[in-house]
Amino acid sequence: MSRICIYPKDIQMITGKSERQSRNIIITIKKKCNKEKHQPVTLEEFCEYMGLKLVEVKQFIK
Repeated sequence: MSRICIYPKDIQMITGKSERQSRNIIITIKKKCNKEKHQPVTLEEFCEYMGLKLVEVKQFIK
């Protein structure tokens, strides 16, 4: 079974950005999707925002 949520460490692995930049990406996605602080960002939302294919991103997520 695979995860549906993405975390800053995952974004770091995928993009090569720092932890702080990765947290900022999550904050930006949450604002764009009108999510509250406690709501997680899904892989689909991340892929849509970054313009990446879900299949490619899922290879990095274990």
